[in-house]
Amino acid sequence: MKVSTTTVAVVTGGASGLGAATARALAAEGARVALFDLNAEQGQALAAEIGGLFCQVDVTSEQQVIEAFAKAREAHGQERVLINCAGIGKSFKTAGRDKKTGEITVFPLERFRAIIEVNLIGAFCCLSRSAAGMLELEPLEGGERGVIVNTSSVAAHDGQMGQAAYSASKAGVVGMTLPVARDLSSAGVRVNTILPGIFDTPLMNGAPEHVKAALAASVPFPPRFGEPREYASLAMEMVRNSYLNGEVVRLDGAIRMAPR
Repeated sequence: MKVSTTTVAVVTGGASGLGAATARALAAEGARVALFDLNAEQGQALAAEIGGLFCQVDVTSEQQVIEAFAKAREAHGQERVLINCAGIGKSFKTAGRDKKTGEITVFPLERFRAIIEVNLIGAFCCLSRSAAGMLELEPLEGGERGVIVNTSSVAAHDGQMGQAAYSASKAGVVGMTLPVARDLSSAGVRVNTILPGIFDTPLMNGAPEHVKAALAASVPFPPRFGEPREYASLAMEMVRNSYLNGEVVRLDGAIRMAPR
């Protein structure tokens, strides 16, 4: 699908990180972009920068998602592109002993549920609602109506200690990619998923500098963090390349994560 001034796009998690970089890339090609995010300050600032629209939305709330799509479509029209970047991540061992108190702890179930709700169920809620809207569109040349790009993680394949919930959520995104692509194939809607490795995003900013340096050095080549613009570049190719469908692609400098 060619991205142009007639293209309408929605980017979830669009206020920062991978989503923000992709929103900028889409806008640079002339697309009208709506940003879905919880962070109103960053979202509104980026929307003003790219001439887009900000919608404050919690992707775990179906009603908020429905309302956000309605707001975006009223302003820009029905989207043909959805980039799913909204996500969270917290580490906690399945079971272990607290080093300070000696007490045995377990992964808090409410935290596990929260990660699944955002990363997997939230992604599905947004893509299903977006796809339903795309079905109303007239097909482009070749029969294409729309494109959905999801964001998983290399943790879907080689999750580290403490990542049971995060890895499960991201593996779920990988697992639903092909069946969703098959569900939507007759309507001309393509679905692909990117699995980023270690990227320079707000989720990484809280880590100590020595930890970040060691992580960057562990990437075979290039030995550094991925840059959000590199994620955006792959997302844009997935939008443009009409034969790319039902695929999951690692973007990780050939890293395979160690247990810790």
